[in-house]
Amino acid sequence: MHMSNLTRADVTPEAIWMNRRQIIAAMGAGSLAGGIGFGARAQNTLEPHSWEQITGYNNFYEFGIGKDDPAKNAGAMKTEPWTVKVDGLVDNPGEFSLADLIGDIPTEERIYRFRCVEAWSMVIPWNGFELNKLLAKVGVKPEAKFVAFETAVLPDVMDGVNYPILDWPYREGLRLDEAMHPLTIMATGLYGKPIPNQNGAPMRLVVPWKYGFKSIKSIVRMSLVEDQPHATWQQTNPKEYGFYSNVNPDVDHPRWSQASERVIGAGLFGGRIDTLPFNGYADQVASLYDGMDLRENF
Repeated sequence: MHMSNLTRADVTPEAIWMNRRQIIAAMGAGSLAGGIGFGARAQNTLEPHSWEQITGYNNFYEFGIGKDDPAKNAGAMKTEPWTVKVDGLVDNPGEFSLADLIGDIPTEERIYRFRCVEAWSMVIPWNGFELNKLLAKVGVKPEAKFVAFETAVLPDVMDGVNYPILDWPYREGLRLDEAMHPLTIMATGLYGKPIPNQNGAPMRLVVPWKYGFKSIKSIVRMSLVEDQPHATWQQTNPKEYGFYSNVNPDVDHPRWSQASERVIGAGLFGGRIDTLPFNGYADQVASLYDGMDLRENF
């Protein structure tokens, strides 16, 4: 079912949804809807955070720098119609409506850990599809080595872009093999509902083994390129934010430790847990970085 066709009658109540996911996780969760097995195996029996926590506490500087600013300010952004430009080293470049770009790619549910570079974390039940399916649809030329992304710049509703907080538009990028990995998804929903504006509507990237700022929101451009693209936080402060930004408890941020994380909703001091290499997805993704110095390539 396409997310745009969902009604409230189609949505599983959150409590039932969470209980169903816990049962699946406890059973080992081979797969559901083609791909939940990745998330379930990595999560074990971790419970997803609530809708209120996920939608009420996040970073989206285009709408303000406070954690609750996006929830308060993002509602004015119109996400229909929405156009995404696809260019660079692709077979089928163009400017597409989101519906035409996604077309008949089916969505599925993925429960993923989410680890912010600020050392807080959540567990989030996304709805979306593997990015590799979209890349296959537009056709990747052999010379392409990276995928670059850009977020919308809408000064009338995104007050933050009227100030030099960052160099707008927000930009991010992935190496092509990272983008093609089956854990990398484009998210269009949460808990079976369309993704809220503050969480990156109508489509955002989710790369669960990297710090959250890599998972760029409200995407309006995707470019297949040969050279490593600019990434906003790396460009802003390259000593603190690397291009790869893989979750690594052994490599501290210059201003704080990354060895542990504060679980949202568990209290300031009672909810810290040890951070896992690659955010708990090492078995699936560590081989992407064989032979790399992960301190140098942070």
